[in-house]
Order: sequence, then C-alpha cells, then structure tokens
Amino acid sequence: MGPAKRPKGVTRRGFLQSAAGVGVRVALSQLSAKSYGQIAGANEDIRLAVVGCNDCGRAHISKFLALKGVRLTALCDVDSAVLQRASGIVTAAGKPAPTGYVDVRKVLENKEIDAMYGAPPNHWHALMTIWACQAGKDVYIEKPICHSVWEGQQAVAASRKYDRIVQAGTQWRSMPEVFEAIEYAKSGKLGKILVSRGLCYKPRPSIGNVTELKVPTTVDFDLWCGPVSKEQHPRAQFHYDWHWFWETGNGDIGNQGAHQMDLARWALGEPRVAPSVISMGGRLGYRDNGETPNTLMTVHDYGHALLIFEVRGLPARGGAAALPAGPMDKYRGAAIGNVIECENGYVSITEAQSAAFDNSGKKLQTFTGAGVARDSSHQENFLKAVRSRKRADQQGELAEGAVSSYLCHLSNISYRAGKAVSAEEAKAAFAAPAAAETLNRLRTHLDANCVSWEGVALGMPLKIEPETC
Repeated sequence: MGPAKRPKGVTRRGFLQSAAGVGVRVALSQLSAKSYGQIAGANEDIRLAVVGCNDCGRAHISKFLALKGVRLTALCDVDSAVLQRASGIVTAAGKPAPTGYVDVRKVLENKEIDAMYGAPPNHWHALMTIWACQAGKDVYIEKPICHSVWEGQQAVAASRKYDRIVQAGTQWRSMPEVFEAIEYAKSGKLGKILVSRGLCYKPRPSIGNVTELKVPTTVDFDLWCGPVSKEQHPRAQFHYDWHWFWETGNGDIGNQGAHQMDLARWALGEPRVAPSVISMGGRLGYRDNGETPNTLMTVHDYGHALLIFEVRGLPARGGAAALPAGPMDKYRGAAIGNVIECENGYVSITEAQSAAFDNSGKKLQTFTGAGVARDSSHQENFLKAVRSRKRADQQGELAEGAVSSYLCHLSNISYRAGKAVSAEEAKAAFAAPAAAETLNRLRTHLDANCVSWEGVALGMPLKIEPETC
C-alpha cells in the first residue's frame, strides 16, 4: 500500500469515514479467522506492537519491558532514527530485537501481534485505534484518545463493533493514592462538592518564528501527516511542537491537561459532558508560529457543580522574555493536578502528594493508596483486561477517556469561536463566584508577567446536549 495521504478535495471527516469503513479490508482479508479473533491464553505472552516510539512511546517501552506476560514483538515509527533508538532499548534489556516498521498498516497485517500501544501525534489517535480494532487487535491509545468529538465517537463505536479491549492513556486513574483521594472527596466527609478544578500550570516557551518546516531526512512525511494535509506548520522542534497547531494538536488542555480534565470529571461522578461551557484566553506574552492558547480558563457547568480548568504557560513572574525562568504559579499547593473544593474543605491531588484540607488550609489526611485494591500500573491493568476480555477490569476504558477528551475539545471550540473583549466584558461572562475568583487570579497572573489584556479572547458560550456525546 502507498502512503496514507488524504486525496485532494477530500475532507478529513470523509477520509476517516472511508477509513473506518474500508481502510484495512485488504489487510483483514489476509487474516485467518483464528488470528482475527485471537485471545491470549493465561499462560501465553501477549504479543505487543508499540507504534510511535518517541518521548511517551519510549517511556512505555521501558514499562512494558518490566512486565511479565508481554512480549514486544514489533516497533513502528515514521522516523527511522527514532525506530532504531527504540529497538536499542529493547535489545539493551536482553530481549530479542523486535521487527521494525515504518507504516502502521503493515503492523496491523501481522498475524503474530495481539495488541497495539499507540503514541503517535494526536491527529492519528482515533484512526489508528479504528484500524487496529478492525484488524482484531486490542489497543492502548494515548490521550487525548481523539482529535475531535466525532472521531472519538467513531473510535468507541469501532471498539464495540469489533469487541476489542481499548485502554485510554489516562495513567492517573491507576495511581492508588489518586483513587483514594477522589473517593474521599466523593464520600461527603467534606460536604458537597462545589467545584472540581483541573490545573495545567506548565511553562511553555515560544516556539519561535521560523519560516520553513525542516522535516528530518529520516522521517516519512507522508505517513507522519496521514489524514491531515501536508500544509507546513513551521517549528524548530519537529517531533513535539505539533502540539501547538490545531490541525495536529489540541494545546496543553489536550496534552498534559487531558489527565487532569479526566480526574476533574471523575470526581464529579459525571458520565457525560456538561450542558454548557465557555472558555477565555489567548496565546499571550510573545508572538510566534503557535496557534493554541498558552493561557486558558474554561468553565463547564454541570448544574450541581462547576468543572473549571486552567492552562498557564507563562511563569508567575519574570516576564515573557525570561521564559521559562521564574517560579510557576500554584493554586492550593498544586501546579499540575487537581483541587476538588467542597463545602467544608478541599482535596488537592498532585504527582507528589494527595491530601485533604479544611477551609483554613489545615491538613486533615494524606492519601497513600495503602490497602487500595487497584492495579497500580496502567499498562499491567491493560494486559489484565486483554486476558480477561472484561471491560469492567479496566481503569481507563476507552469510553471514559473519550468523554474526558470531549471536554477538552469543547473547551477549545468555545475559545476558537470567540473574539477579543475588554476585561469588563470578560468579568460579566464569569459571574459565578468560583468563576469570578478564577478570572481575578488570571488577571493577577498576567500582570505578574507584564502581559497586557490585549489579545485575550472570550469564547462563545456553548449549549450542549450531553446525551449526544
């Protein structure tokens, strides 16, 4: 097969619809019924392919190598240099060299592969998941599990149609101390939950203003683009800064923030998106080629409680020219994490510590996860479900990851449909006490970075029918 290019004049949705229906029929026709529906036995290794071997993929290769009952059979990456380095990790661990691939479709044709772990750029997530399900493979796909709401719906539908185990890469769900903290917040011991906050305060320097995208000579650019156009998005870091362009990424709310959005919704016990959302922000403090906001606040109103998310890519002080110098802001001890605010206190969740506090800030309890009956490894939990064939065994089932991804996408849609406004107009849009307080802190944050209000856009208020998502 040739490169997965989108034909001229065909929309992204049309390409995906075609792929979902007939994308790998040729490959599937070559598989036997046994290989198509294969299920690893209790005493057999699960034969795994890792697709996307840079950064996140490389870290997961090491994690899977440490687990029993799984064999890294294949590696796939459109960059031959990345592929070679990843293969070296496997052989350095004393394991047989996996088969290397550049094209994911060739991986899916391989009858000796049971499951796929995918960590490609975001615009590939849903399509790769659909193809793998069609090919009879179980899937572990990184967050966000899709690049749009519609794509996520198709991925979930494919997992059901082909009866596949598909795990979303929401690894925080497999941290026992996080589970304990969220259960405590939901228990009512601190009273009713009023606001569930997600925070992504992470310094992001300018990506610059290079005029030409220099594709590494080791990269098959046709395959890298896949279902998106070959329009150039000039950036110095080819393999990471695609996050900051709408066609390939979702900004930090869909990157790091996807984890915290997932926990924020989990704490509320909400199975669907909220009926309304409004966002505000901008790409502030510098002018570069990036498109996604480095500063964003979004409010999802569930009626009984608010889900508020904040993205801050600027340091707390020192000015934009000093990026990434200067300390990051924190809110109630968290910079990257969650704060669940209740009537009589709050629960703070970070990678370093999860704890409960009263409203004066006095610590009430630290959560360690001791005694929590839960798989502590998200990867091991996936393998467990592959063997049992039970979605109920999963701690990050695809449909859960999909809804949390939709919250990120809806936040971005509101922002992108917005317009520049004055500070006073923004104040009128966020009248609820918790939203107003968040806005005031945002204004203080911009002042501390010597950033003016100019360029801040107030998003369009969106009314959602949750059952359609």
